[in-house]
Amino acid sequence: MSRIGKQPVTIPSGVTVTLGQDRRLAVKGPKGNLELTLRPEVGVEIDEKEARVVLEDGADSREGRAFHGMTRALVNNMVLGVTTPFTKKLEIVGVGWNAAVQGKQIVLNIGFCHPVNIPLPASVTAEAPNPTTLILSGPDKQELGQVAATIRKVRPPEPYKGKGIHYSGEYVRRKAGKSFGA
Repeated sequence: MSRIGKQPVTIPSGVTVTLGQDRRLAVKGPKGNLELTLRPEVGVEIDEKEARVVLEDGADSREGRAFHGMTRALVNNMVLGVTTPFTKKLEIVGVGWNAAVQGKQIVLNIGFCHPVNIPLPASVTAEAPNPTTLILSGPDKQELGQVAATIRKVRPPEPYKGKGIHYSGEYVRRKAGKSFGA
């Protein structure tokens, strides 16, 4: 059994967790609804106050134990996400580079000859408190991370001047430039 998988997931008030016949776990809360299809190695036992992820019979292999812990972490992230949404903060470094939110898409002006438009999924919201900062939020941690990675991939930080899009708090390794000889 996985050490992480052994821990129960506490269900706060206002959140409902249901398991369908087709092994789909649904979590509904005040900030959104999420679904997860369970692997055949694991199951979920749901009480009023907590949910326990359990190994199915014959799934006590190394792979089964790994899925046990992973599924518990996914269920916990779903419960946390529907109560308080996850957030990711991106910073844009570069002279004249900026970002703006227009409806359900982000418009990036980051040194290309054209603006870059990135559509947002329905569950992810974005705001730009200033032109060089983007704050993304949403209940699904995986989808939020994927959207943030897609935005960062458009112009990742470069090591010489540090220009580009990076996560807030991310360390950008810097390199020395060319040294001129005599």
